[in-house]
Amino acid sequence: TEKGLSPRHVDLRPYVLVSDRIQIVPGGLTRVALKEGSLVVNSSQGGGTKDTWVLDD
Repeated sequence: TEKGLSPRHVDLRPYVLVSDRIQIVPGGLTRVALKEGSLVVNSSQGGGTKDTWVLDD
């Protein structure tokens, strides 16, 4: 926001790749409630999505 960060409800979806070994991807998809105080995170009902990146582990 213009005033800085504001709290929102989120749902983090991490990704795991599986083949001959299991690899956890450093990041994922975060679904977020776009309206303050809302619990709705799915985009079909007014929520949004954000990429999530792990910068250092």
